[in-house]
Amino acid sequence: MLLHRTAAAAAVATHLLLLLQSAAGGDHNITAILAKFPEFSTFNDYLTQTRLAAEINRRQTITVCAVDDAGMEDLLTKNYSINVVKNVLSLHVLLDYFDRKKLRNLTGGSDLTATVFQASGEGPGTAGIVNITDLSGGKVIFAPEDNDVVSATFVKSLLEIPYNLSVIQISNTLPPPATLAPPSPTPSPLPPPPPLPSQWNFTAFMSDGICKVFARVLLANTPAQDSFAGSVAGGLTIFCPDDDAMKSFIPKYMDLSGNDKRSLLQYHATPVYLSVKALQSVSSPVKTLATAGDGKYGFTVESSGIDVTIETGIVKAKIVKVVKDEKPLAIYALDKALLPRELSSPAPPVAEAPEDSPPDSQADPPEDGTVDHTNNGNGAVNYNGHNIDAVIFVLCVTILLLV
Repeated sequence: MLLHRTAAAAAVATHLLLLLQSAAGGDHNITAILAKFPEFSTFNDYLTQTRLAAEINRRQTITVCAVDDAGMEDLLTKNYSINVVKNVLSLHVLLDYFDRKKLRNLTGGSDLTATVFQASGEGPGTAGIVNITDLSGGKVIFAPEDNDVVSATFVKSLLEIPYNLSVIQISNTLPPPATLAPPSPTPSPLPPPPPLPSQWNFTAFMSDGICKVFARVLLANTPAQDSFAGSVAGGLTIFCPDDDAMKSFIPKYMDLSGNDKRSLLQYHATPVYLSVKALQSVSSPVKTLATAGDGKYGFTVESSGIDVTIETGIVKAKIVKVVKDEKPLAIYALDKALLPRELSSPAPPVAEAPEDSPPDSQADPPEDGTVDHTNNGNGAVNYNGHNIDAVIFVLCVTILLLV
């Protein structure tokens, strides 16, 4: 019996010793753990390349903030050196245990925690401290203490070994420590586009004529101006509102979104050269620079003698002057700005009163003495054409007199 007890005690002691050794040595393998989650393969691979995996495996009481492959793209597209990538990923290894429950119950709603980056001594001051904040609604955010930008949010827990190892997913990578982030490379300025030949300088022609306002608006919208410039060599016809028409249209123009402003300006030009004679015989609808494969943003050209008008379905504008007509460029001034159907909001329908029920007419009371349980609009009910409130009032007064 004594022998059995001794053997049992030895087994228990051996098991406890193994547990103590395991706790002291951080008995876990982060690469093996993340290998079970294929969507974290990039993060896992960089833990190995930067030798952070070995640092994680040897530590006890630690939280790894893993980022999936999609979340890693922003970091990798910056072409940082492997040393900077290591610094960034070091911020994702917290020197404390944070599981889902603890993140939802932070004392005071927030916590500052050290990271492997701070422990490495690479960063001065608060570099390497991560601020964790539990916002209302259960949202938990992570941000470096030396960076004011909210960087990432808690997504889910991947693995929890209480008080030893927690592996969680956050939405994206934290930014590099401010003191070590490499300066953003200054992009080389794009060469200016070659100037248009003087005979094709459409904005100059409009500015010299009666379309100065439209020309200024077009020059202020680079995407629209570029589409005009890209079409002029192959043929371009511009229908520019004259200054009075454009000035009155500016308030509507300013209410449009950026894309709609571009489309509206492009709607005032067609990518073919149309002489005055060609305008009188052109087939409709005429495609414009705003017309895509869906065939929208077209208009109709109507002519009567020497008069030519542009019909959009919303606006009918008349050509009042030929500003330029020399192949490949034609410019015509209009008395109105063109507004396509696609950018016009329909007015809400107006409800009409029934013709056989005048609003102020009232039905005659019934002649058979039946109860009319209709509401008179004031919450009262009619009784034989009379207001039941009056009947109740008379009854109440009669009772009071009897008392």
